[in-house]
Amino acid sequence: MSTLTIRNVEPVIKDKLRLAAAAHGRSMEEEVRSILRAALTQPAAPRGLGSRIHARFAALGGIDLALPERSDLPRAASFDENASQ
Repeated sequence: MSTLTIRNVEPVIKDKLRLAAAAHGRSMEEEVRSILRAALTQPAAPRGLGSRIHARFAALGGIDLALPERSDLPRAASFDENASQ
């Protein structure tokens, strides 16, 4: 086993850790080990944000949009304030 020292922990965080440890009936060290174990044993999300959003809402179903045919040719943007639109 290794030893890990964490410095400069904010007093508020230390107090919350102490209270959480007491609530679970363990030492602060064991509470930290438990928190680290839980955080680091979860499988990492291999997908990007867009894929995760899609996966979350995919079960709701989707809709099919009717896309109109393009009849106008693309044109360059005009940044002239006096140009007609």
